[in-house]
Amino acid sequence: MDLHVPAIAAVAAPFGRDVDAGLRLIERLVVSARAQGADLVVFPECALGGYVREPMAGESAPELPPALDREGPEIAELIRIAGDTVLCVGYSEADVGSRPYNSAICVSGDGILGHHRKVHLPPGERFAYAAGDRFDAFDTPAGRIGMLVCYDKLFPEAARALALDGADIIASMSAWPVCRLRPARRIAQDRQTRHFNVTDAARAVENQVVWVSSNQTGSLGPLRFLGNAKVVDPDGVVLARTGASPSIAVARIDASTAVHESRLGIDHLADRRPAAYFTGAPALAALAGEAPLAIPDAGNQAPVQLVLAADGASAPDPVG
Repeated sequence: MDLHVPAIAAVAAPFGRDVDAGLRLIERLVVSARAQGADLVVFPECALGGYVREPMAGESAPELPPALDREGPEIAELIRIAGDTVLCVGYSEADVGSRPYNSAICVSGDGILGHHRKVHLPPGERFAYAAGDRFDAFDTPAGRIGMLVCYDKLFPEAARALALDGADIIASMSAWPVCRLRPARRIAQDRQTRHFNVTDAARAVENQVVWVSSNQTGSLGPLRFLGNAKVVDPDGVVLARTGASPSIAVARIDASTAVHESRLGIDHLADRRPAAYFTGAPALAALAGEAPLAIPDAGNQAPVQLVLAADGASAPDPVG
């Protein structure tokens, strides 16, 4: 093993309501990952304050996690813990005049490096959170990174937007449970475990990026989280993974070099034909610049209009 090659760590661990306890657990895991050479550690969705606790039988209302200020003391402590290591961490973000956001933040000892607000909200979150509206990659000492939160990763456009923005590494942070309706006896055999793992490999291959997938473990109310954190290379090879129990998956990989080498033979991004992906009169009118293409959305998430450029590129424009 070449110890000069940087390592990346993906965390599978349980995080509850006690933010101070969560920060102490993060610090212990960072120390452990750092000892294994990691310069990037990716924690689960809602690692600070825990996930939405859905009501059990006989209970009438869910329990919401605490909403934290992006510039508050909890994030300041996260920055202190990070030091020379880059951390991606999920939390519920307070916002004046709005519902909270289900967010992810990337920090090092130098401060905040990047931020993402979950765009795709599943039904169980739409009452609690406002939806984000963009995907942006950003530069860090560990490489150019993009972040997704849980359900975001089931939409291929989300990861593709980050890859097109130059991300070599995509950190996908989840609080992903086993099937609510028909859970398998063993987590490894659950349909949601299959969905989780297949999506991780597919997104890495589609975009030829290093994919770092973290997840919660344990139980919260009726939810049982499936873990299965992993680091996947641009060819879809799982370099390191955890099971359903708390653990850290650590893999040594030079992300920039791995992405470059994967795209030398065949470059999926360069070979795209965006103009062919939009067919029918409304899409063709949008492509010609005559009218925006409206994409309806569900629940309380704002619908989006896609205004297509002549080369088929698109830019989201929130409506309403």
